[in-house]
Amino acid sequence: MNENTDIVKTEGRAVEQSRQLPTMTPVVDIYENDNEILLFADMPGVTKENLSVNIDNGKLSVLGIRRLETAGSASWEEFGDVEYLRNFSVPQTIDVAKVNAELKDGVLKLHLPKSEAAKPKQIEIKAE
Repeated sequence: MNENTDIVKTEGRAVEQSRQLPTMTPVVDIYENDNEILLFADMPGVTKENLSVNIDNGKLSVLGIRRLETAGSASWEEFGDVEYLRNFSVPQTIDVAKVNAELKDGVLKLHLPKSEAAKPKQIEIKAE
């Protein structure tokens, strides 16, 4: 079950927090091929509604908030609410209109396609 998330500019929707949460840096893997940059970010417990991915002027920002439903008072707590935040610089050659994001099993998969001008091209050699 893949759920696409919305990629919005900074002035778009933002995840709001109601109290100060501990901030963690999500662990990421980044791969690049001729067509795209592919980013995987580990954000366990984050839902689509509490996730924001923004690209603006060469800056990529990923923000997710994990909120846990609890019953009763905690006698020991090591795994509570947390804010995941990570910022990256991305090349201007990314085609922002075609960026795609998926959230599955706590892993954000972000496809950052390269514009046609940035893709490698094979030059044809003509012989006379």
